[in-house]
Amino acid sequence: MKINPLPLLLCFTTLINALEIDIQDKKSICSASSQVYRGMMDYYDGDNYGGVVGMFQPPYYWWQAGHAWGGVIDYWYYCGKNESVEQVLYDSLMAQTGKNFDYIPQNQSTTEGNDDQGFWGIFVMSAAERNFTPPHEDSDVPDWLSMSQAVYNTMWERWDTEHCGGGLRWQIFEWNSGYDYKNTVSTACLFQMAARLARFTRNDSYVETAETVYQWLIDSEFIVEEETTRVYDGSEIGDGNCSNIVRLEWTYNFGLMVSGAAYIYNYTESDEWFARVSHLVNGASVFFDDGILYERACQGPDNCNNDQRSFKAVFSRSLAMASVLVPALYDDIRPLLESSAEAAAKSCSGGSDGVTCGLDWTTGEWDGKYGLGEQMSALEIFNSLVAPLSPAPFSQEDEGVAVGNPNAGIDSDSTDLAHQKLNITGRDKAGAAIITALIMLSIIIGAIWMVL
Repeated sequence: MKINPLPLLLCFTTLINALEIDIQDKKSICSASSQVYRGMMDYYDGDNYGGVVGMFQPPYYWWQAGHAWGGVIDYWYYCGKNESVEQVLYDSLMAQTGKNFDYIPQNQSTTEGNDDQGFWGIFVMSAAERNFTPPHEDSDVPDWLSMSQAVYNTMWERWDTEHCGGGLRWQIFEWNSGYDYKNTVSTACLFQMAARLARFTRNDSYVETAETVYQWLIDSEFIVEEETTRVYDGSEIGDGNCSNIVRLEWTYNFGLMVSGAAYIYNYTESDEWFARVSHLVNGASVFFDDGILYERACQGPDNCNNDQRSFKAVFSRSLAMASVLVPALYDDIRPLLESSAEAAAKSCSGGSDGVTCGLDWTTGEWDGKYGLGEQMSALEIFNSLVAPLSPAPFSQEDEGVAVGNPNAGIDSDSTDLAHQKLNITGRDKAGAAIITALIMLSIIIGAIWMVL
């Protein structure tokens, strides 16, 4: 049965009208968010036969699932705590914890990167900050805060001072491509976790970690701290000093740093951290074209890959959180969120259902692009409009019920798994040789067929 898209499209029309009356109609915005969420779930794999709970369909990676659920838990919190949404979130959190509850699950145990684990850590940290449904008491599963601390502890254990004086590698495991690349996103995920744990627990050791991480990013020139701060992608280790910096700027790197700095400022009320978050917000202005958010490194040449098409989601959530945690910056941030949300609403008018969201919000209409990243980004920019209408993330001093365990993950074998050698047997080598021979044979047969 074909669904008439007109009533659904009205959600977005109402959203635009709501923007014109200064975001008074939360119900209309949440209706629009609900439609976008349903579009996201078209890509969900966990309810399908043979699917994995918590994972989206290929070509979407595990990190994007953690990233997507982080936006969905905010939607759940802002827009009425829908029970079906809550169940999907709970099942995903539980299914992907890993045996050590540090979000290195068996299905990712040889391919996971530091940034991958970091995005799932950010998701479970949000569960703690939102007093999300806790694990069942009889399950011997630690609370969400303990899992967040396990992610933080295992990531901090990998802080690599031997090369470039610090920072996190992109990959956890030596055998993966990118192991010799130190990137901002992995390091920024650690910074974000430290900042949020500091604010939640009031434990200043996390502030010290955040200071160390931020200073390393400055010293390595991954971040160039000025009145308008720049945030670059990373560098190969090379001769050990990470001097060959890739000067691409992505919204998700900026976003993680902006919101991390906002969390630290909100806790410390330090002038230094206020200056840092202010300069980061100033630097983030490069991602707006006439007030509309865009991924400038790839949208211009029209070559955004599946990962990059979801980066604006991180950025939108982060700017919204900065506007809540640093009230002095609200008036600088809010107009950008409003104009971008209005543009995103106009882009959510495509596909066979008439409400599929696009990538480029600057066109005033759907641009023909679609996918999980496009839906995620639209959901997050709509979330940003209602974020100030809800309480700020909880802490243990302010209604947060999580108890936590500061030593979680420290005794986990996940911390040194990256340095374990693969046990490749003679049988493994023989099997690999057979597979290689079969592949080569198929190539040769294919070439002969083409010639004939």
